[in-house]
Amino acid sequence: MIPDRFTRAEETEWVDTMLSKLERTTPRGRQTSDQLMRRAAELSRDYLAGQARPVSVRWVDNMASRWASCTTGEGTIRLSDRLQSMPTWVIDYVLVHELAHLLEPSHNKRFWHWVDKYPRAERAKGYLEGVAAAANLEFDPCD
Repeated sequence: MIPDRFTRAEETEWVDTMLSKLERTTPRGRQTSDQLMRRAAELSRDYLAGQARPVSVRWVDNMASRWASCTTGEGTIRLSDRLQSMPTWVIDYVLVHELAHLLEPSHNKRFWHWVDKYPRAERAKGYLEGVAAAANLEFDPCD
């Protein structure tokens, strides 16, 4: 509810501010492949020095034991549609994780150096582990 005392300009500013906050804290829903590609480019720029350049990023509904996967030779990233209801920062973490595989295929020290540039990496890993435990799923938080 917007206070009656707000001017039209204050109301517009308040609505814009709240929508912006809401967008940052709620799940993204099913983004298109183009939207996922744009987000991957932003995350690569912000956390991987723009070095990770996927050929495609898309949702898939056939992942039973992973949150996502990356085929490094082809530059393709697939995200489990189970992620769609999760907070934006968790989806972003999974994207950063898969983008880092384009720079370093294995889960070695160099790979984790890239992933850990994402500020909420540890929190997102814990979130995914919690979701998997609560649902009795055998998801590997590293994949």
